[in-house]
Amino acid sequence: MDDFPKYRNNILLVEDETESADMLANFLEMQGFRVFVAYDGDQALRLLGEKAGEIHLAILDIMVPGTNGHEICRRIRSNPVTSDIPVIFLTARDQEKDEIDGLSLGADDYIAKPASLNLVLAHIKTLLRRQAPEKSNWLVYGGTYMDMESREVYHNNKKVDLTNTEFRILELFYQNPRRIFSRQDILEHISGDDKFVFDRTVDVHVKNLRIKLNDRGDLIKTHRGVGYGLNKEQAGE
Repeated sequence: MDDFPKYRNNILLVEDETESADMLANFLEMQGFRVFVAYDGDQALRLLGEKAGEIHLAILDIMVPGTNGHEICRRIRSNPVTSDIPVIFLTARDQEKDEIDGLSLGADDYIAKPASLNLVLAHIKTLLRRQAPEKSNWLVYGGTYMDMESREVYHNNKKVDLTNTEFRILELFYQNPRRIFSRQDILEHISGDDKFVFDRTVDVHVKNLRIKLNDRGDLIKTHRGVGYGLNKEQAGE
C-alpha cells in the first residue's frame, strides 16, 4: 500500500493541449487517481468552484486560454477550501525567472516540459507524502479509510455516508482489528448515542453498515454465537 491515502487522489489538471492533457489524465487514472481536466483557465475556475472540496492536488500549465495558470494558482491559494492543496506548474516556460515567479505565487513544485509521465507521477506522490502528518487521523483497513478528524469514511475511493452510530461501530472495529466484539460490547460502545438501543438493534446497525460498504462478509465478519469483528484476510494477515 502506498503511503499516501487512496481517497486523497483527486487531481485538477489544467492543460490546453488536448492530446497531452488526455495522455496524462489517462496515465494518472491508471495509477488510481481521479482527474478533473480543464482545457482552459475559465473551465478550471468553474471546476474549482464546483469541486473545491474534492480536489487534493492541482497541475497547472501557465499559458492557457482565458485565465492563465498564475491567476489560477492565486485563486487556489486565496480560497480557504483549497488554500493548502499542493500545486504543480507543468509548463514549457523553463527559464529560471519563470520558475521563481511560479514558486513565489505559492506553487509547491515546478516541472518544465517535456517531462515523462513517470517523472510527473513521482512529483505528485512526493507532494502527497508531505501531507503525511494527517495520517495519524486515519484508520485504514482493507479498501476502507476512516478520517477521524472529519469523521468521513471512504470505501474503494468513494465517500460513504454513515450515521453517527454506524461510524462509532466501524470505529470500534478499526481501532481493535483483532478483537471479536459481542453485541453487549458494541452496545456499551454506542449506548451514549441512544438510550434505547437493544441487543438485536446492533444486528440492524451492522446490517446497514454492510449495505453501505457493499460488504458481503469480506470486511465485517460474523462469528456465530460470539459477535462481530473485522476479517483479518483483508489486512493480509
